[in-house]
Amino acid sequence: MILEGQAYNKYQRKELELKALLEITQAINENQPESVLLNIFKFTCLVHLEIKAMILYVAKEGEFEKKIAHGVKGKIPAVLLSSQVIDHKESGELRLDLSGEFSFSELETYLPVYHKEKLLALLFLKRKSDEVELDLDFTQAITNILVVALENKRFARRQIQQEVLNREVAIASQVQQMLFPSDLPNTQELKAKVTYFPHSMVGGDYYDLIRKSKEKVYFCVADVSGKGIAAALLMSNFQAALRTLLRSDASLEVILHQLNYTLFENTKGERFITFFLGEYDFGKKRLRYVNAGHNPPILCWEKGGKTELLEAGTTILGAFEQLPFLETGERQNLDCFTIHLYTDGLTETLNANGEEFGEERLQKFVSSHMCMDPERFHLEFFQEIEDFKGPIPLRDDLTFMSLRFS
Repeated sequence: MILEGQAYNKYQRKELELKALLEITQAINENQPESVLLNIFKFTCLVHLEIKAMILYVAKEGEFEKKIAHGVKGKIPAVLLSSQVIDHKESGELRLDLSGEFSFSELETYLPVYHKEKLLALLFLKRKSDEVELDLDFTQAITNILVVALENKRFARRQIQQEVLNREVAIASQVQQMLFPSDLPNTQELKAKVTYFPHSMVGGDYYDLIRKSKEKVYFCVADVSGKGIAAALLMSNFQAALRTLLRSDASLEVILHQLNYTLFENTKGERFITFFLGEYDFGKKRLRYVNAGHNPPILCWEKGGKTELLEAGTTILGAFEQLPFLETGERQNLDCFTIHLYTDGLTETLNANGEEFGEERLQKFVSSHMCMDPERFHLEFFQEIEDFKGPIPLRDDLTFMSLRFS
């Protein structure tokens, strides 16, 4: 009779275990929320497996997050750092490096959950009584099922977030392409060529060329601090403000002060933009410009075959509520000349030895290729860049714009 009773109890427990297994797998197949899966698992352990107290920690980005805590009187941490968990898989020993205020002493055993060599979860248990025999194999199995389901849910959330991010980046990239001029002039009086390599799908560089009238043309290059969508959005706002100001008859000084004020108001000094703005008057043969902390463009005089850096201006935009100083550069009697504008992604291009291309190499190349057609100049210059850097990828956005006036 005793043997029959033991056999019945064993049969009854297996039946309960199968019922519990069916319930949790059904909830997983129905894609129930994480909270539902955890409640089913908790109910199974407490009712069907004769467990009195339990704690479940699940791995998450370098730490173990507490998901379940029931029947524990002592103080336990909400998070265990990976460095605090020393688990010896071979010997089955676990050591927790915790401060004195935390204690797991009232729990009698633990079950680790592994995927290959990676520890995914820790389950701490205490039986309802000493007479109860824990079915550790079933407990391990059902814990594995739960943790894998939670991991799959986390992976699915990441995939969805990544897909949303990819769509946002693609939209930002399309918007950014609209910022750049769709057609560059290629006439006898003005030829322009731009080479632009964004570091990622969206970059923080901006260039523009605006023919305001038959006599006047504006050109600029800018580089916003940071990368990604935030930098692209800030640059789009900057471009909108610039174009609005250029439609007015505001001077270069007023334009720079207003751009700085708008940028500072939007970012509270946390982001800044380096910027160069030039204005050429064909009738007066006059170049006026302001350099706001940007890499100085190189002006090439066809008469005399000399070059100079266009440095006059002010500091970076957005760092101060009011620009501390502002100087406008001006050159007269310019009729045949070339200007090369670029961002620091060009001069900071690295080779295999960790050397930067640098401003000296750029100026040397420009001096030996004076007043060349911009299309041909870029072809030869970027062959020079390729030969210099070899297989080393660019580490920043790169923009290079050449304008030939004649």
